[in-house]
Amino acid sequence: MKSRYQNMAQSADAMSLQMVSAVSNSSLLQPGCSLLNFDGHVFFFGQKGWPKRSCPTGVFFLDIKQNELKMKPVFFSKDSCYLPPLRYPAICTFRGNEESDKHQYIIHGGKTPNNDLSDKIYIMSLVSKTSKKTTFQCVEKDLGGDVPEARYGHTINVVHSRGKSMSVIFGGRSYIPLAQRTTEKWNSVVDCLPSVFLVDFEFGCCTSYILPELQDGLSFHVSVARNDTIYILGGHSLQNNTRSPSLYKLKVDLPLGSPALTCSVLPGGISVSSAIVTQTSDTEFVLVGGYQSDSQKRLVCNTIVLEDDKIEIVERASPDWTPDIKHCRMWFGCDMGKGSVLLGIPGANKQLISDANYFYILRCKGAEEDEEEELTAQICSQASTEDQGDSTPFEDSEEFCFSAEASSFDVDDIDTYNEDDEEDESETGYWITCCASCNIDINTWVPFYSTELNKPAMILCSHGAGHWVHAQCMDLSESMLLHLSEANIKYFCNEHVDLNKGLQTPKKAMHLKKQPMKPLRKKKTMNLTTPVKKSFLRRLFE
Repeated sequence: MKSRYQNMAQSADAMSLQMVSAVSNSSLLQPGCSLLNFDGHVFFFGQKGWPKRSCPTGVFFLDIKQNELKMKPVFFSKDSCYLPPLRYPAICTFRGNEESDKHQYIIHGGKTPNNDLSDKIYIMSLVSKTSKKTTFQCVEKDLGGDVPEARYGHTINVVHSRGKSMSVIFGGRSYIPLAQRTTEKWNSVVDCLPSVFLVDFEFGCCTSYILPELQDGLSFHVSVARNDTIYILGGHSLQNNTRSPSLYKLKVDLPLGSPALTCSVLPGGISVSSAIVTQTSDTEFVLVGGYQSDSQKRLVCNTIVLEDDKIEIVERASPDWTPDIKHCRMWFGCDMGKGSVLLGIPGANKQLISDANYFYILRCKGAEEDEEEELTAQICSQASTEDQGDSTPFEDSEEFCFSAEASSFDVDDIDTYNEDDEEDESETGYWITCCASCNIDINTWVPFYSTELNKPAMILCSHGAGHWVHAQCMDLSESMLLHLSEANIKYFCNEHVDLNKGLQTPKKAMHLKKQPMKPLRKKKTMNLTTPVKKSFLRRLFE
């Protein structure tokens, strides 16, 4: 006999799939990115490259109108910390108190622009939004106790129990310890230990727990939370190269004393990784996308219902996938909030297109249901596909690149776009030692030029393959920096300017006036017949 949830899923309106035309900068959207929904407005975070001068924050407003996608840069308040464009972080929403209508986003971990892993945790909140400018505040939280190691591909959720709230971090991948690294395996990753971390934001402390039911460190799994319970679904294990079919129920009790955690294994799990979850109502979620194996996408969709400390997962009618989606080897996407998902697939290499990816918007509920509604349950899923170097069979040459033009941002008060900023962040990190006398420190740096906001200005030295140096370390004036940024000319840093004089225009040399040569005077010869003093001859022959 079918449950009422199955009947509800079958009678629900079919999901709609709509292609979005990429108007500007859509190639910034890459696997590993995240989307944040503030008051119905969607913002993009986590581009693969280093932020542009035209958008120092690396956060963009995702403006989708009439099936056209545009990206506009946003700004941070003066009291904000620096936020790198993290990829594959753990993200979830958080309300300071139940009476507040405004929510914040918690961001933990992820891959930094220099391909390191972050162990930091940030709180993002919306300060103001106008038609031309959006301002965020980003605050880094200091944590103590059992701080989770740097990781990516994990999840974070917020649970509520007995009037208190805490964050729960689980899963993910990390680099192998430094003592075990070799030249060949320097960037090899391993599963994180299956520890559960409770984070108390009020006191800034972390506590780790080991539960016997959790045997594997899962990454790119899905976690859905409601009240004091978290459900963990799917995920990939590197150790045995499997996708877990288990469904875990994690219950968190927050009494006056020490917290109590219990875990149980439930039937009805799904073997999937990198799936996307979007919330359609207070108790209903939709699971789409992901992978059944390293080379097989999962085209089946499911409805997840949480009610009265119970979970039910049933299959639902899938959208009418296009042939491009069905036949592509990989896909990625993010939850846009309000029951919508942004899906991306790579464009055909043989087509002459400016953007690397095609994008679709998947709406999981009918138009009559698409109104503003308060969502009390918390969700967190790895919205982007797994790291391409770890799971899907892609070659390095198939990595996507991006390009952008400042004019396409349509913002009045942005700096001039410099094409050199498009270089990969692993070689163009702002926090580098650019020369022997470099004194730029991430902890002590303050803006030096009027065009700097959150990061020091840099300039590309054209010597050899090219490398980046800080404009301040090179003693460049602001007018010269702007000239070099706007003009399409080569620049050589202080250490290489002498080695490349042949490439520079030689200075005009002043012609020296030649002095007329004086006639040679005849040398006088001594005439021995000339009488000389005896004293002179004595000194001459002594």
